[in-house]
Amino acid sequence: MAQLDTLDLIVLIALLIGTAAYFTKGTYWGIPKDPYAASFANANGAKAGRTRNILEKMDESGKNAVVFYGSQTGTAEDYASRLAKEGSSRFGLKTMVADLEDYDYENLDAFPDDKLAMFVLATYGEGEPTDNAVDFFEFITGEDVSFNGGSAAEDRPLANLKYIAFGLGNNTYEHYQALVRKVDAALTKLGAQRISAAGEGDDGAGTMEEDFLAWKEPMWTELAAKMNLEEREAVYEPTFGVTEREDLDADTNDVYVGEPNKNHLEGKSKGPYNSHNPYIAPIVESREVFTVKDRNCLHLEIDVSASNLTYQTGDHIAVWPTNAGREVDRFLNILGLSDRRHMVISVKGLDSTARVPFPTPTTYDAAIRYHMEICGPVSRQFVAALAAFAPDEASKNEMARLGEDKDYFKEKVSNQYLNIAQVLERVSEAKWANVPFSIMIESIQKLQPRYYSISSSSLVQKSKISITAVVEEIRVPGSKPNIVKGVTTNYLLALKQKQHGEANPDPHGLTYAITGPRNKYDGCHVPVHVRHSNFKLPSDPSKPIIMVGPGSGVAPFRGFIQERAAQAKAGEKVGKTILFYGCRKASEDFLYRDEWETYKKALGDSFELFTAFSRETDEKVYVQQRLSEQAALVDELLQKKANFYVCGDASNMAREVSIVLGQIISSRRGLSAEKGEELVKSMRSSNQYQEDVWS
Repeated sequence: MAQLDTLDLIVLIALLIGTAAYFTKGTYWGIPKDPYAASFANANGAKAGRTRNILEKMDESGKNAVVFYGSQTGTAEDYASRLAKEGSSRFGLKTMVADLEDYDYENLDAFPDDKLAMFVLATYGEGEPTDNAVDFFEFITGEDVSFNGGSAAEDRPLANLKYIAFGLGNNTYEHYQALVRKVDAALTKLGAQRISAAGEGDDGAGTMEEDFLAWKEPMWTELAAKMNLEEREAVYEPTFGVTEREDLDADTNDVYVGEPNKNHLEGKSKGPYNSHNPYIAPIVESREVFTVKDRNCLHLEIDVSASNLTYQTGDHIAVWPTNAGREVDRFLNILGLSDRRHMVISVKGLDSTARVPFPTPTTYDAAIRYHMEICGPVSRQFVAALAAFAPDEASKNEMARLGEDKDYFKEKVSNQYLNIAQVLERVSEAKWANVPFSIMIESIQKLQPRYYSISSSSLVQKSKISITAVVEEIRVPGSKPNIVKGVTTNYLLALKQKQHGEANPDPHGLTYAITGPRNKYDGCHVPVHVRHSNFKLPSDPSKPIIMVGPGSGVAPFRGFIQERAAQAKAGEKVGKTILFYGCRKASEDFLYRDEWETYKKALGDSFELFTAFSRETDEKVYVQQRLSEQAALVDELLQKKANFYVCGDASNMAREVSIVLGQIISSRRGLSAEKGEELVKSMRSSNQYQEDVWS
């Protein structure tokens, strides 16, 4: 028998592989995917069956307007959806909403001049793009940006692109509206035609909604004139079809009752775990850190050892909340759905570009409890849209007035922090049974994970993540007092109570489905994922650091100091480590008081703690005052290139700390106030000054 040469062997092996592949297709590969089965780990990669060519997508679906969004918490996505909806209903535009990370941008130079692009962009952190807008931002603002047509930036390649832009930001941050301003400037530089002035909504001033409403009306007027659009009477046109499924019940295996995707539904949860796919993590420890009865601060230890989740000191952990049972009941009751709460429904997009925000089939109860932000703030525009479905004429008129009169709306709704079900209850106690469930899905944001600064060191405990969270509560005065409860922190408090033996925990009168869908969270588990942060210790532990973190703002600094104490114990040289910490009273809410003494023993003179108590005496003392008192030490360390960190409230504390730091630099170095401010800005740009702040 003749010997097989190398080429024969290669051909034979290839034939065998091909034959095996053919007969195993559909069994081991090529298996049809449930749209919610994936964890979306490769969010920027092509998704099966979905083009990344926006022009192709618009042509296929017959669209002439696309609303792109860059969103971190869902708010920008909500505004994008509202713009698309209004453009369609009022002006007959064929609109679609698009996630920026789902498309490529090299072909924007071929964008037809009879079509429109809108950009709704949130600025995240310290002037950064949101996670889903990073690639777009880097591309469109890049110095070497190039398009498929081959034109350079100076050739104005986007001359045919007509666009509109609206930004979401917070004026308490230094880089307010950085994203929309930079994108607007880049588009204009590339020749794109802005139809109307870019809008800006300010969350810091609490005027986001009114800023949006004030901006959009003149924008629509200009757009209609420039694109020859005719306004028509806006009539509700559903984006989603909701069908009650008599053929299914909630116990059916393929009905989602709160599971985020198919792997969770089938009990096969697997990584990678991320913002689309949480890990159901056990809480291995929970305790109260405050020593007063009327306020709560929780310390939780989350075990991630059985997952692929990793973190670095300074990162954030995301907790996926569940709505309180009381609010779920309120919502179902006012819509007349209480008796059908476990009715199975299928939800589908009535347009090829519409994405259902949660997996279906599901139930009314599950959609409301696990997926809809039913306790979120209410917009005037939403209230006005619901007027058409009021149970009687008086209620219709009241809803119309609330939708039209911003001062009346502020008095009756905004200042009372009412959620949508509470608004409907106060307008009419009758059931709002005519309200289509589809409008609720479209108008209420998706329930978003809440992010907490991790309060442990990955060097010390790489498989356990610590959370430090103050349980939130807002008491609203008035004839009908309303007490607003933090959605996630009260959920965590209920889990803590359960772990400590309470059979039916109900923190502040709230109850939660704490065992989760189909009891998959039983034994005190919580859905989480990790978000990486740039808020980091210097790589060289001998470098000095200064930290300012009052209240729960001390969370990441517990992790920082925990890490440095471990490094000192291991014999490493650790630089000066200064913490400015503030709270109300040492006897009530001094977080981790005993731990600081332990860390002091490990770090010795390298660690100093300066405290400020605002309710201890008649004189209120805050961290910025303590910072000023230690001006000599602070400036000395800064001159040694110390990193400066701030964590906590952005609107007051963080801003004042920044001002005080500028004053310290100018006074200690004999510089002008302006020069001191300039040096603080320089510290920020070089990452010597880092913030992890919130409003």
